[in-house]
Amino acid sequence: MSKIYSIKTVQQIPVSLETAWEFFSRPDNLKHITPNNLGFHVISKHHGEKMYAGQIIEYTVKPLLGIPLYWMTEITHVHDQQYFVDEQRFGPYSLWHHQHHFKAIDGGVEMTDIVHYKVPFWWLGDIANVVLVKSQLRKIFQFRYTAVEEKFGKFPNAMNEVVFG
Repeated sequence: MSKIYSIKTVQQIPVSLETAWEFFSRPDNLKHITPNNLGFHVISKHHGEKMYAGQIIEYTVKPLLGIPLYWMTEITHVHDQQYFVDEQRFGPYSLWHHQHHFKAIDGGVEMTDIVHYKVPFWWLGDIANVVLVKSQLRKIFQFRYTAVEEKFGKFPNAMNEVVFG
């Protein structure tokens, strides 16, 4: 049986909680913080502009060799201006559970992402995680960090981190 892996990222952003929430709680903005080479595209027609519990969002993504994959997530929990959770219903992982937390701090917002994921194909998935998936996820979150800084600016003396478990 393959393992369940985790990622935790923390980024401090020099904007108000309201501004951060407004941006990150809109499904269409995900494309702005996802690397172009992934070919990420929202395809659902009825996902709405604002996030809500029970919302289904459909995408295509091209994580490997330009081959498009279908990915469906459900927003399972939303607590306004505090957190939301998306879970994969169909897609490339056996498990994808992504928590997005927002907390007001002096000078801005601290955004924490916690992802638990499992790669399919048992022990072959564990090998794929070591060889490919983990490094690709690291690049995606590093891109996201940079894209967020470019959009909102750099937080002075930021305490940012990326931890893989």
